[in-house]
Amino acid sequence: MDKYRPYIFALIILTAAAAGWYLSGSDEQSLSSRLPTVGAQAPDFQLPDTNGLLRSLSSERGKVVLVNFWATWCPPCKIEMPSMEELYRNYGKGNFEILAINVDDNGQTIMPGFLKKNPHTFPILFDTQSQAATLYGVSMFPETFIVNKEGIIVQKVVGAIDWVAPKVLSELNALMKE
Repeated sequence: MDKYRPYIFALIILTAAAAGWYLSGSDEQSLSSRLPTVGAQAPDFQLPDTNGLLRSLSSERGKVVLVNFWATWCPPCKIEMPSMEELYRNYGKGNFEILAINVDDNGQTIMPGFLKKNPHTFPILFDTQSQAATLYGVSMFPETFIVNKEGIIVQKVVGAIDWVAPKVLSELNALMKE
């Protein structure tokens, strides 16, 4: 029996490792099944804005909301921001809102300098602990969720787009008329 002991020990370790791998895989599957998808209710969040006021998605109910996750170090994020600003200036009053959620660890510290170089008027919220980003399963930046007036995710956009392109404006206008 002693001569088989190393093999038994190795078999036990391999079996435990395989079981751990299998269980972690099923955990990932159950986690991914809990992440919001198009057609699902958008998870609510409450985050501070640049003025220190807490903002929530639920407080925007009745509006079409563009929930945009971004970072100051992200070139595609900075590329799409001018079109987001134009969209906000044209539609930001009434039944449309942008909640730009900054995920930088030190966002509140670096934002004044960033906004001086890149002025924007749409609301910027801070998710320094990645609570909202985790809730939405955000893995790339920018990542945007378009939420209708009833709080349902109707579109998910991964990557930068031109928010004032005719097709995009047409889709947003249709949502705002619903």
